[in-house]
Amino acid sequence: MLPGLLGIGVGVAVSLGLTRFLAAYLFEIEPTDPVTFLGAVGALTFAALLASFIPARKACRIDPMSALRHE
Repeated sequence: MLPGLLGIGVGVAVSLGLTRFLAAYLFEIEPTDPVTFLGAVGALTFAALLASFIPARKACRIDPMSALRHE
């Protein structure tokens, strides 16, 4: 989850820095619209959480001794 949060943080910082270049392409929305930024951050955080939760849940169900025996 940490790499996902780090990527989201860097992405938000870069996107805030590039808003003045993209302002010409936006219609009926401000370049730094908080609802849009929070929606994107929320969606990406949920995707990162789901992507890390499913493998972790699967790994927790395996007996450690049987996993070590198979290697």
